[in-house]
Amino acid sequence: MVKELISAAEEHMKKSVDVVRKEFASLRAGRATPALLDKVVVSYYGTPTPINQLANISVPEARMLVIQPWDKSAVPEIERAIMKSDIGITPTSDGNVIRLTIPQLTQERRLELVKVIKKKAEEGRVAVRNIRRDYNDTLKAKQKEGIPEDEVKRGQDELQKTTDKYIKEIDELVKAKEQEIMQV
Repeated sequence: MVKELISAAEEHMKKSVDVVRKEFASLRAGRATPALLDKVVVSYYGTPTPINQLANISVPEARMLVIQPWDKSAVPEIERAIMKSDIGITPTSDGNVIRLTIPQLTQERRLELVKVIKKKAEEGRVAVRNIRRDYNDTLKAKQKEGIPEDEVKRGQDELQKTTDKYIKEIDELVKAKEQEIMQV
């Protein structure tokens, strides 16, 4: 019973770490990556559609993304969606493909991005801690239902070790992303 609760908690914590990882991937670090466009949604025939479902996204150079829509009539809509998004890059188009040139990051922008990373990481840590709290409450409730106290205590210790493991993983993600951003 306690083991199932611990594994369920671990599964939830893994998902929280994955969310943080995806958030970091969508942050611009001066290097071109198709993940930059993950949050950009295009109104395609009235339906909100992610760019990666409308076009091929490639990285021909370190600082350039090329978006090649399968339907050429979608080019203006894709451009409009990129302009409206918060990625801060102006698209250039020749009617067939859209090019996004990623500018070099200024030191000021790098520091801003590091703050954003730390904020998103803290949100991830809080999510992991909330999961720990919820499962600790569940363990205490199970104790009242008749599970032995020492088993509940072992479960709580195991839950704490799992929490520490995932918070450490988030910290490592922060360190790696911070180095990537601060690299000139």
